[in-house]
Amino acid sequence: QVQLVESGGGLVQAGGSLRLSCTASGRTFSNYAIGWFRQAPGKEREVVQTIGLSGGSTYSADSVKGRFTISRDNAKNTVYLQMNSLKSEDTAVYYCAARWTAMWTKVYTDPRDFDSWGQGTQVTVSS
Repeated sequence: QVQLVESGGGLVQAGGSLRLSCTASGRTFSNYAIGWFRQAPGKEREVVQTIGLSGGSTYSADSVKGRFTISRDNAKNTVYLQMNSLKSEDTAVYYCAARWTAMWTKVYTDPRDFDSWGQGTQVTVSS
C-alpha cells in the first residue's frame, strides 16, 4: 500500500477555484490508479474524478464535468484536482485513494476498488 496525504482544501466563495494535491509515498506511484472522492455531512461518499496509470484515462462524475480536472505527475508522486467554478454543493471533505493495478488504461470508480486512503481535506464553498 501507499501512504497518501491530501492538501489544498479551504474556504472559497462560490465561483472560485481551489487545487487539491494528493501526494503518495511508500510504493512506486506510477503503478497506482488514483481517485478523488468526497463526503458531505449526512451523505455517502461519492466519486468525484479518477485517473488511471495512463494520465489520459480519466473518469468524471457528471456533477463536476467541465469544472474539475484531475491530473497526475508521477515524477512528483502527486495527483491534482483542479476545481473551478465552485458551487456550495461542492462543500465536503475530499479524499484521495489509491489502488495498485497493471492495467494501463483502466479507471476505477467504486470506493471499494481502492485500498489506500488519505485523511481528507475540507473544502467549504460559501454562497
